[in-house]
Amino acid sequence: MNIFDTKSKVIVTCSNRLSPFLQQEIEELGYSPERVFKTGVELMGDLKDCIKLNIHLRCASQVLFSLKKFVAYNADDLYKELKKISWEHIIPQDSYFSISSNVTNETITNNLFANVKVKDAIADRFRETKGSRPDSGPELNAVVVHLYWKEQLAEIFIDTSGETLSKHGYRKIPGKAPMLESLAASTLRAVQWDRQAVFINPMCGSGTVAIEAAMLATNRKPGLYRNNYSFMHLCGYDELMYQQLFSAMESQVISGSKVKIIASDLSEDAVNISAVNAGIAGVEELITFEQCDFASTSIPENGNGVVFFNPEYGDRLGEEIALQETYKRMGDFLKQSCKGYMGYIFTGNLELAKKIGLKPKRRIEFFNGKIDCRLLEYELYAGSREKNIEGL
Repeated sequence: MNIFDTKSKVIVTCSNRLSPFLQQEIEELGYSPERVFKTGVELMGDLKDCIKLNIHLRCASQVLFSLKKFVAYNADDLYKELKKISWEHIIPQDSYFSISSNVTNETITNNLFANVKVKDAIADRFRETKGSRPDSGPELNAVVVHLYWKEQLAEIFIDTSGETLSKHGYRKIPGKAPMLESLAASTLRAVQWDRQAVFINPMCGSGTVAIEAAMLATNRKPGLYRNNYSFMHLCGYDELMYQQLFSAMESQVISGSKVKIIASDLSEDAVNISAVNAGIAGVEELITFEQCDFASTSIPENGNGVVFFNPEYGDRLGEEIALQETYKRMGDFLKQSCKGYMGYIFTGNLELAKKIGLKPKRRIEFFNGKIDCRLLEYELYAGSREKNIEGL
């Protein structure tokens, strides 16, 4: 048995509200999703497909390959069903594995207990068939087995990703309250930007949005910045499969892009961090970094591009009051300095958003962690129609 020759259900997970953008990515890779839900996309594929998905997707969290679906009323049922699986043909005997889970079952009060039952089933199967078992522990740097168990229905997967795909590998210095890379990539899919026009990112922080924009413009995929996935540690893994897909992905990078990206921040540290992260991503030559107040950010005339803000939300009352003037100034800046552009403000504070003083054309729903957020879109007319967009 070679697990790489087997076709099965594949679940690609993502953060809540990102699945429409994840679906777009998966379809662009030539796949036809069978189901789309709020935190993922389901399709059919084999482990070679999982390799391709892992290295290409920007909006994903994990790529899960289904091994078995079964009924389990309690932990003993779970153990018995999992022990029937030929784990010795999936996990190398001298390897290492870890367990992750998503469990909602009335007999289980702690997910860690379910994880231990999965580990015990795998270990006991190895002892009976091979005489010894692989090591196991919490690290996600080798084989990862994922349990999904809701009430009486259980399904066991190989998590072919291991460490989450949400982090794209170039951001070695995170900065203050950074936007997760998968979220930034998803918001860029939501904006009206052709990846050739000017892209302006005032208040750039650690540079995530600007760097993701440069990666999109040059077709750089996250797999370029990572060299370890769970699928690499499975029985039957052929390095050549990965190398061929990696080389094809590498050859698709657009060189000599003329896209103009400007990122600014008041903080010298933020600008320096952004420049370092851009260098790691290989896109430093595409981004002009400016240390200045956002209202002094360079805005090329007739740019016909995008201005994208990701301001603070104000976690405490005093902060929120202080930010009211900032949000008003952002609105004034968009209205007065960015005519002809599309303006976007990503915020988790809808009360502060009212201070912007512009009427959004669209309100696109996102979550940033557990914070209910909106990406507000403003069409900044160059002519007299700008009068029609004032006032919420």
